[in-house]
Amino acid sequence: MVSRSYSNLLDLASGEFPTFGRERRRLPRVATVAGVLSELDDDNSNSVGSDAPSSIYQDRMIIVGNQLPLKLHRSDNGQWSFSWDDDSLLLQLKDGLGEDVEVIYIGCLKEEIHPNEQDDVAQTLLETYKCVPAFITPELFSKFYHGFCKQHLWPLFHYMLPLSPDLGGRFDRCLWQAYVSVNKIFADKVMEVISPEDDFVWVHDYHLMVLPTFLRKRFNRVKLGFFLHSPFPSSEIYRTLPVRDELLRALLNSDLIGFHTFDYARHFLSCCGRMLGLSYQSKRGYIGLEYYGRTVSIKILPVGIHIGQLQSVLNLPGTESKVAELRDQFRGRTVLLGVDDMDIFKGISLKLLAMEQLLIQHPDKRGKVVLVQIANPARGRGKDVQEVQSETTATVSRINETFGRQGYKPVVLIDTPLQFYERIAYYVIAECCLVTAVRDGMNLIPYEYIICRQGNEKLDATLGLNTLTPKKSMLVVSEFVGCSPSLSGAIRVNPWNIESVAEAMDSALIVSEAEKQLRHEKHYRYVSTHDVAYWARSFLQDLERACRDHLRRRCWGIGFGLGFRVIALDPNFRKLSVDHIVSAYKRTKSRAILLDYDGAMVLPGSISNTANTEAVGTLRSLCRDPKNVVFIVSGKDRKTLVEWFSSCEKIGIAAEHGYFLRPNHEEDWETCVSVPDFDWKQIAEPVMQLYTETTDGSTIETKESALVWNYQFADPDFGSCQAKELLDHLESVLTNEPVSVKSGQHIVEVKPQGVNKGIIAEYLLSTMRQKGMLPDFVLCIGDDRSDEDMFEVIMSAKDSLSPVAEVFACTVGRKPSKAKYYLEDTTEILRMLQGLANASDQANRNAPAASQRAIFAENK
Repeated sequence: MVSRSYSNLLDLASGEFPTFGRERRRLPRVATVAGVLSELDDDNSNSVGSDAPSSIYQDRMIIVGNQLPLKLHRSDNGQWSFSWDDDSLLLQLKDGLGEDVEVIYIGCLKEEIHPNEQDDVAQTLLETYKCVPAFITPELFSKFYHGFCKQHLWPLFHYMLPLSPDLGGRFDRCLWQAYVSVNKIFADKVMEVISPEDDFVWVHDYHLMVLPTFLRKRFNRVKLGFFLHSPFPSSEIYRTLPVRDELLRALLNSDLIGFHTFDYARHFLSCCGRMLGLSYQSKRGYIGLEYYGRTVSIKILPVGIHIGQLQSVLNLPGTESKVAELRDQFRGRTVLLGVDDMDIFKGISLKLLAMEQLLIQHPDKRGKVVLVQIANPARGRGKDVQEVQSETTATVSRINETFGRQGYKPVVLIDTPLQFYERIAYYVIAECCLVTAVRDGMNLIPYEYIICRQGNEKLDATLGLNTLTPKKSMLVVSEFVGCSPSLSGAIRVNPWNIESVAEAMDSALIVSEAEKQLRHEKHYRYVSTHDVAYWARSFLQDLERACRDHLRRRCWGIGFGLGFRVIALDPNFRKLSVDHIVSAYKRTKSRAILLDYDGAMVLPGSISNTANTEAVGTLRSLCRDPKNVVFIVSGKDRKTLVEWFSSCEKIGIAAEHGYFLRPNHEEDWETCVSVPDFDWKQIAEPVMQLYTETTDGSTIETKESALVWNYQFADPDFGSCQAKELLDHLESVLTNEPVSVKSGQHIVEVKPQGVNKGIIAEYLLSTMRQKGMLPDFVLCIGDDRSDEDMFEVIMSAKDSLSPVAEVFACTVGRKPSKAKYYLEDTTEILRMLQGLANASDQANRNAPAASQRAIFAENK
């Protein structure tokens, strides 16, 4: 399907992108079966994305999840019927988006639809529910969901490594290809309905982690958010995944990435740092990752529950009667409640062992305490699920045989599906809720329990409670569950420590009534104000903020396959045309050329101890031109630079970022900044030495004017942490010294105040002005942060330049910079400089011939 978008990357590269209004578009046509188009409206069938304006503009959110928030049922006559799934988070979050936001859902259906029926079903769902189904063949879906998602991603994200074929299985490239294929199908569905300049897209969970790449590749400025509902593992776990880089880069094609807890976000950022070399910054409360000129925002936002839905179920007559039934069933006994899916990460067996330990250590609890364990059907399938089921059943039987008696079972296992109102009734009568998962993304069971314990007047009457009496509740929560940080009144436990969990259960039973009330009030206040609507509203607000400058940036798509990414830059930033600069070079007569050597004329990280022969030859040609004043500006020491450029007699050299300066080889070295002494080195060097000894892979580089601590080869996280500490330490001990302490890319540097490459640019331009040589051509090339000072000086030096001067500030690579031009790499830089050198050589050859012709004319 074709939709109006930034699909022409050549237009983007030239800056000729179209302007878009904010008119409302009708829904486009929907492709339901490959090659078959169905029209939403017959009167406008010739346009995929209508541009007809409407009097009312309405924002639109496209929500993409693995499953549509629908229930479907086939009647006896073979017809499909559909209804909303009120338990679906994707449906519940709509409450937080506002009435002025139109929502379209994209996802799979829970039942297989025959290909002959898919077209009609898709049309019905779009017209009635604004849902776009993604139809996936059973074989492909099995490989995608039960294969890659549940066999690889889900266990790994829950910290389970495939150390043997029995533990999740080895990585299977075929399953990964199925995962990518399904994500591509979802992307095609989004493309059918999206208006990329207007719509927001919100992708949910680990099933669709590569979807952002497909969408960003098609629509460079798509407004795209992603939320991960599972844990994100530490880098030591995540790095074992063979497709680790592909997934990280895919997520980074989003504008906003959401996580439930800080730990999950921290692990993601650590993986980006260790595997992709990216760093993040926190600015005004927002965490951002710089990724090729785009800032990818990170959002830490625990999801909430739909309180209105819970309260409506609490008001049902069936709930009231079920509560009365349970009241009578457990009269005189205290109920502990567990509600978990039947899988290996929910810790059901550990909870049962803790209950057994409680009954052993506290005999007085026998006959008085009952653990009701509701086991929801497993979402996955396989040997591990069967093992959990059999172990759970065996443990329950053993406990009941050991401690049970006539009319009393210490553990009640409910492993058959319950209606929602029945589960709610158990929440209402439970004195304490136990959530002891060994690893879980969020788990909203505690939130539901708190709201249900608040109850209502009818349920209070059923339980014989005074409505005016403050409500009470107790929670025992695993510290490995995502909701744990937000429940400060819960008793947090390590679920692996069975004795500790047993003691926590005992503590929850014996705590005072006033304490239970205080804890409940605190939890209820949080849960009721941080519901699912708050979560969705907050995410949308941050997504709008993250996408605010999309139309102000120029975009390029680069890379192939899942390595695709978009570079976003200022509209005035463009690639330097070699023909253009050579043309300007030929027609000018007074030229200033400033060149950074490291990174610009030699590859970054090169370990070569000699100069680039080609580069030196080019510089020699440029220096021979009497119209040129050429300066090499480098962070290296002056001895090295003299050795490298000894053959270039007229070249100017600025060493150690401009502290030392020599206009040409006939003149002496001078310093641009007056420094009375370097006694501060005696203070700074021992401090750096201390951090070098404690940070494996770090080194100290001693220069005449500066000290540099380099941690490029240290552990990224530890090195960064040590660098921040070193920066603070040095600033503290050097407070009264005339130096500046700065951090850079894997370095912490101490140098005299006022030393930067900008002073070399100022020196060169002022010297030429004093000699009556106002430059009409200025070229400045650099590659890193230290060169930005040069760019800033030459871009603002109008008084020191000819009124018709042409200024070329050029950085290496497409990235945010004060320069107006860029070239891709050092190869292009050298090719451009060779073009200038050739122009100079040609001019020098022509000069003698022109002079001889003039003399001949005079004699004649």
